[in-house]
Amino acid sequence: MKLYLRSIALPGILGALSLSALAQSAPRLDLGVTYLAQRSIKANTTQSFWMQGGSIELGANLYKGFGIAADVSGGHTNSIGSSGVPLALVTATFGPRYRWHSNRKLSLYGQALIGQAYGFNSLFPNTFGAKSDENSFALQLNGGVDYALTRHTSLRLLDAGWLRTQLPNSTNNVQNTLRLGAGVVVRFGR
Repeated sequence: MKLYLRSIALPGILGALSLSALAQSAPRLDLGVTYLAQRSIKANTTQSFWMQGGSIELGANLYKGFGIAADVSGGHTNSIGSSGVPLALVTATFGPRYRWHSNRKLSLYGQALIGQAYGFNSLFPNTFGAKSDENSFALQLNGGVDYALTRHTSLRLLDAGWLRTQLPNSTNNVQNTLRLGAGVVVRFGR
């Protein structure tokens, strides 16, 4: 029991000290809310379709433009291509981000995020028939441009990226999606 408590307490204390050191350097946090239009790209163009939705992203600049980001996005379409089958998709991803400030007003960022995709209210074929919901791996590569309005608020002029999911689809079980968006960013910290 004592060994178990030590194995939990020591990493917990080290983690708290690390967070304390980060807090002293006061990393800048940002919260972005973005409208997204997503275009699913298939080899068979009759099955390509648009989804509409949004995302909430939390990011932290930790050291000279390098930081981390976490993104939760959702989208919906009433019909996958001409099939009449609807689809709702939620992704939760996180990973490294780099932000470059060209001047006081304009900043560019790029990030590579991994996580999970959850598709629901649709049909996902498998060897035993079809399910109405399914989980898969998600990879998101994106970047964008923010324009500062004040010290703590910015317009996200463009958020563009690529999302890859691996939900069952009776062909290759791979979906490539072009994401385009715009929104608002609120910054906390110095």
